[in-house]
Amino acid sequence: MMNANTGDGMMANGMMDSFFGWGGMIFGPLLMIGFFALFIFFIVALVRWIGGSANNDPSQTDALDILQQRFAAGEIDEPEYNAKRRALMS
Repeated sequence: MMNANTGDGMMANGMMDSFFGWGGMIFGPLLMIGFFALFIFFIVALVRWIGGSANNDPSQTDALDILQQRFAAGEIDEPEYNAKRRALMS
């Protein structure tokens, strides 16, 4: 059985057509926003993955640098330097 067009943009059984029309107006923009958010998330993840450094913990590098500077300045001796370096590396 075919539906007759009433001329006002709704089919003769207007409930289903009207419901999906409003659903498209509500869910269409939400799906578009979700798609763009997902797209941006994947771009950011890809850039981080490609540009990632070998050392993922910059605080450990900073602590080792400070320890080496203190050792070079003579603030700590070699046994203390080695003990602290082992503690930082573990």
